[in-house]
Amino acid sequence: MRVETTSLHDVLLFVPEPFQDERGWFSRTFDTAIFDAAVTGVRAADFTQDSQSRSHRGVVRGMHGRGGRGEAKLVRCAHGSVLDVLVDIRPDSPTFGQQAAFELDDVRLAHLYVPPGLLHGYQVTSDAADVCYRIDRPHAPGEDIGVAFDDPDLAIAWPEPITIVSARDRAAGSWAGLRSSLG
Repeated sequence: MRVETTSLHDVLLFVPEPFQDERGWFSRTFDTAIFDAAVTGVRAADFTQDSQSRSHRGVVRGMHGRGGRGEAKLVRCAHGSVLDVLVDIRPDSPTFGQQAAFELDDVRLAHLYVPPGLLHGYQVTSDAADVCYRIDRPHAPGEDIGVAFDDPDLAIAWPEPITIVSARDRAAGSWAGLRSSLG
């Protein structure tokens, strides 16, 4: 398994190296020793919750974050493909306000490590996609924060026509509003 750095501070991709033969392929999709050696501040054993979502082409989920001390996530696409987008909302980060997009799919099998303090969202780019999340804290709805998926200041370039967005995500606040609340 390779560990790749990204353009956002502390965000990493863990990329498996599947074994292939005439039967198909086999891959180790996660390795605690590799994770613990690459990540500071969170250990693999800290993850307390696994979740999975299934969505259809064009669906956008996001942009979600968590207040307080935030939450760390490991995200992967187990079936299909998505464009996963992160925005750094850590005021003391060298990449504050910057965004990055990652193609996650069931071919490359990469895990995206999202440290606390980032907004996260994705759009499905295949007919259907299953996205799996490993999170280091139980969900606390009172700490949820969000920015509209179509906020003009973020100007996220979603690759597909947007088909469905939840009422919660449509009602999310602005990037300018969140920025001013961060200090």
